[in-house]
Amino acid sequence: MSTCEEAGTRAYHHGDLRCALLAAAGELLSEGGAAAVSLREVARRAGVSHNAPYRHFSDRDALLAALAAEGFAELSRRMALLPASRLQALGQCYVAFALEQPGRFALMFGGVAEKSRYPQLQQAAQALYRQLGASVQAAAPGRDPATASLAAWSLVHGLAQLLLDDQLPGQDAAAAAQAVTGLFVAGLGGA
Repeated sequence: MSTCEEAGTRAYHHGDLRCALLAAAGELLSEGGAAAVSLREVARRAGVSHNAPYRHFSDRDALLAALAAEGFAELSRRMALLPASRLQALGQCYVAFALEQPGRFALMFGGVAEKSRYPQLQQAAQALYRQLGASVQAAAPGRDPATASLAAWSLVHGLAQLLLDDQLPGQDAAAAAQAVTGLFVAGLGGA
């Protein structure tokens, strides 16, 4: 779900061209990945002229960066609904998000949109990482927060990618996420 949809503005007819363009781009992303997103097709889907997207996005990369930023914001919102002390639940949430929105997940982490060129994208990614860091610190206050956060992120990101790449055939994704994150949290608290 895009930020625009949550705000209750879903279509250009309601006066929000940017939201309509992002919603159309999100549909294309879901259907065919980043390669399927073009400004011309986004405009067609949104029911506007082919030049209309340029009012809000300088080029395709800017549109993709906005989609990625929305993904980080959505994942952050989902994680915010969980208690910060529940590192295992945050890890499971991360894996579930990746499996529910593989196109968005790939866009967020695949290097398609260069974070340093888009401050909004960079800020959204950093906010998510800070959220993870706070949860890691709550779960293991005696551990080096930078190393423990990197280990937690690497673990859930790797598991999500293995599941997305179908490298764990027959594995129940939710059960795998629960077991792997539980093992990690137990190990983080020990020694």
